[in-house]
Amino acid sequence: MKFKFFLACVCSLVFASALNAHFQMVLPSSSSVSDEANANLKITYKFNHPFEQNLMSMSDGAKFGVFFDGKKSDIKADKKSENNFTFYEANYIINEPGVYQFFVEPAPYFEPAENTFIKHITKTVVNAFGGGEGWNKPIGLKAEIVPLTRPYGLYKGNNFSAKVLYKGKPAKNIPVEVEYYNKNGLKAPTDDHVTQEVMTNENGEFSFTMPLTGWWGFAALIEDDETIKKDGKDYPIELGGVIWIETKDYIK
Repeated sequence: MKFKFFLACVCSLVFASALNAHFQMVLPSSSSVSDEANANLKITYKFNHPFEQNLMSMSDGAKFGVFFDGKKSDIKADKKSENNFTFYEANYIINEPGVYQFFVEPAPYFEPAENTFIKHITKTVVNAFGGGEGWNKPIGLKAEIVPLTRPYGLYKGNNFSAKVLYKGKPAKNIPVEVEYYNKNGLKAPTDDHVTQEVMTNENGEFSFTMPLTGWWGFAALIEDDETIKKDGKDYPIELGGVIWIETKDYIK
């Protein structure tokens, strides 16, 4: 009986871990570039449980890019390894003022616990040298979070509002998961506090107030209109429109 109870506990923990929120991450070394000293950005792309810091491998086939001045350009990213998990890094030198939207379209990941493929199309907005225009412009991703609040230069405690688009149209009444990139090892008071959740309204809009300094991930989850065949069976795709937002504190 004790062994069965122990086995049940272990299985429930493993299953719960598998169901924790997945987030594709696009983290530049800074969301605001104000001088040439930090104009050489290092961009890190990871697939992660960001609060619990449980890294997963990114599959081959991801497409990395940047949207600037109305055009998309490819970025070359190098494959890296951390504790036998694969992620990517890229260096990007900013030479002109303006708003840069860095994005990744990852290869789908199959989640056995959910019998679903996961594909989180992710972007992060960087303002350079006071350019400051175009941060609220969609860049044509199939699932996309378009900011209504300027997505850089934010303090902890600021509210972030945005609109979710799916195939260019507002995605109404869908969940948006929110998670903090917990690199300092904070503990959540309960499991419910690890991943926050809000819903979009009839216009596809949502808001969330960010209580801590650091990076916050927002993942709008949509069941895609496509499926992927695996072992002779069609599986649904959880399509995520993801954006990462950085908050800072005042300097004393």
